[in-house]
Amino acid sequence: MSGKSHGRTLVESLGELAERYGLLAVYVFGSRAEEIAARVGGSAAVCRHPDSDVDVGVEPRRGRRLTARDRVRVADELERLLSVKHVDLVVLPEASAFLAADVVRGELLLATDLDAEAEAQLYYLRRAADLAPFLREQWSEMVGTEP
Repeated sequence: MSGKSHGRTLVESLGELAERYGLLAVYVFGSRAEEIAARVGGSAAVCRHPDSDVDVGVEPRRGRRLTARDRVRVADELERLLSVKHVDLVVLPEASAFLAADVVRGELLLATDLDAEAEAQLYYLRRAADLAPFLREQWSEMVGTEP
């Protein structure tokens, strides 16, 4: 598959999706992140995990919430645009600190405002870093070892 979707590039199609649903950023992470990012960038990509779902994270613009219907529609549109069987959609403000950090450490496919996206990314990484010592302490208490 090339980086085109019905005469538009995948980036243009993602931009239209972002505009329609008020998204600040779209990320791909997980086992197919590099492949999908390459395809969106217009490069040929080898699909090493064709049966795996595609993990996508979205950051809505400030003040915008995605309804349940929006989430289903966004996931469906992403499946169609990316030509994949299933998209697991993560809405960043609702994700755990560590999942959100994993998402933003993935591949950024689109940002409608790079400064705001960078601020959001920093927020999620800091939130996970702030919680990491507490998680280590909790884990050591559960397994009976020192952190």
